[in-house]
Amino acid sequence: MRLQFFGGAHTVTGSQHVLSVNGHSLCIECGLFQGRRSESYEKNLNFAFDPKKIECLILSHAHIDHSGNIPNLVKKGFSGPIYATPPTVDLCRIMLRDSAYLQMKDLEFVNVQKRKRHDTPLVPLYTIQDAEACMDKFVAVPYNRPFSPVPGVSVTFRDAGHILGSAGASFEISENGRMVRFGFTGDIGRPNMAVIQDPNVLRDIDVLLMESTYGNRRHGPSDHVEEDLASTIRETAAGGGKIIIPAFAVGRTQQLVYHLHKLFNEDRIPDMPIYVDSPLACDATNIFRNHPECMDRETDRIFLSGHEDPFGFSRLKYVNGIDESKSLNGLTYPHIIISSSGMCEGGRILHHLRNNVENPKNLVLFVGYAAKETLARKLMDGNRVVRIFGVEHTVKCKIKILDAFSAHADSQELLDYALLTPPDKLRHIVLVHGEEDQALPLRDALLAKGYKNVHYPAPLEALSF
Repeated sequence: MRLQFFGGAHTVTGSQHVLSVNGHSLCIECGLFQGRRSESYEKNLNFAFDPKKIECLILSHAHIDHSGNIPNLVKKGFSGPIYATPPTVDLCRIMLRDSAYLQMKDLEFVNVQKRKRHDTPLVPLYTIQDAEACMDKFVAVPYNRPFSPVPGVSVTFRDAGHILGSAGASFEISENGRMVRFGFTGDIGRPNMAVIQDPNVLRDIDVLLMESTYGNRRHGPSDHVEEDLASTIRETAAGGGKIIIPAFAVGRTQQLVYHLHKLFNEDRIPDMPIYVDSPLACDATNIFRNHPECMDRETDRIFLSGHEDPFGFSRLKYVNGIDESKSLNGLTYPHIIISSSGMCEGGRILHHLRNNVENPKNLVLFVGYAAKETLARKLMDGNRVVRIFGVEHTVKCKIKILDAFSAHADSQELLDYALLTPPDKLRHIVLVHGEEDQALPLRDALLAKGYKNVHYPAPLEALSF
């Protein structure tokens, strides 16, 4: 078996790996690269492999950095099946369409500036029609049910505990008279987090392809997360400020709403309006509601068993229409706006940031990871001047990060994941989906535990096992 890394290598975005076995080629993930606009556009537009030669795609979950370039893959000639869990298929149906729409809207603004400079306008990577057409290729496979994507390969999805429908994939590969157990973690979730179930760890693996997003740091204790959130809200509201929360529409938004619902019921936050301003988050939340089988015991005990909606309560309003979204900018009293995207690279969050970052009363609250060169990372890193829609803004608002909300395993949790398969069995570990300062400390920690072959492949590098 041979693995080649076309995305998600030395970076946290654009995951894309090609597995070659028994003369067949499988793509694992097909995500959008996110970062500096011009670089991202070129990387996403042109594949470094021939999509026509890929026979099938294995998709771990619906986040755009893992799934977002699928319509372009199909547009460029891929014609095989796309295997994913049923919730992932449901989420991709709305997320890929939304991705196409956002590309179109964002480029409208960018192209106005380009035409003023007499530059060539950009076209979207794919259209809404492209996104809808690729859905015919999806094949829904439940957790724990083996399937054979190509001869000599059996794959089983296990719950990764990252977002609704997220999966790790366990491969049993028969090649040249030998059996290799290959595991792909996808994005690894955290134990004891709200809403979805804990990760079902891949075990007894020979070769492990593993994410490393938080390989260099520990998260804050999850048992303090609700009080940290509540105290932050109380303090900002008391000062007359607004709270703007950039959050991924799928996963993080539902987790936030769950906690806000609990805090409101327990009278631990002020009676203030809360808006989820994202049509995608509205649609995604309905998909969460349609998959109660994926919810954890706590969600069932607190909400579902009493026929209460975890994702809806009296002070919460989901915003769909553009005019209603624009009207939020005129509100002067304290309120909370949750809007996507989490990396602040597109969507309605850009408008809310543009209208609020220069007010020192306001707070921008980050609850997840942001890749290099994204607007979210620049704000998190303390940049005092940022460009939003091409216009410079002075950052006067408060910035706060609550990383205990992260849906990614931290350095210790990643190490614990690998340790469930001892070094004498786990012969190779390959670290992807992590920048150098994240992945290399994890590599060192794994080597210190006795693992002999821990790889951190460069873009386009290939490894054979």
